[in-house]
Amino acid sequence: MSEAIIAKKAVVVDEVFDKFSRAKSAVVVDYLGLTVAQATELRKQLREAGVEMKVVKNTYLRRAADKAGYEGLDETFTGPTAVAFSYDDVVAPARIMANFAKTVDALEIKGGIIEGKVATLEAINELATLPNRDGMLSMLLSVLQAPIRNVAYAVKAVAEAKDDEPAA
Repeated sequence: MSEAIIAKKAVVVDEVFDKFSRAKSAVVVDYLGLTVAQATELRKQLREAGVEMKVVKNTYLRRAADKAGYEGLDETFTGPTAVAFSYDDVVAPARIMANFAKTVDALEIKGGIIEGKVATLEAINELATLPNRDGMLSMLLSVLQAPIRNVAYAVKAVAEAKDDEPAA
């Protein structure tokens, strides 16, 4: 094999290694059987959520994942493989892929990484059920506001009770 070909392969491995290193989460899927229209729709949904999907040879993926310290991902790199990388929203690739897999049987989630750790299919599916960052923040805000709201209701109830009492 010529040095030029080896250099080109090394560039691809380094590019995928960089994506694995920067990603907050990545979901590995088998896309065999997707039509062009389905693949285009999936890529559109991912792009709108700020997620990048790459189709790369499994040997390159193995080398890049090993280089990034994700040795446990090796068994997911079989057959036609695509990886969705998210650099901002941890939940987005899992949610989009899981929702798409519900409607399109050809898409199969194999595994991935979450916050620097190799994740199983079960972990990816659990992550997919979580709301996005904005949803989580609104839930947190609601929980933080609940005690204050309850105190306000209690004060209002006491004030109304005092208003209802006859004047002495």
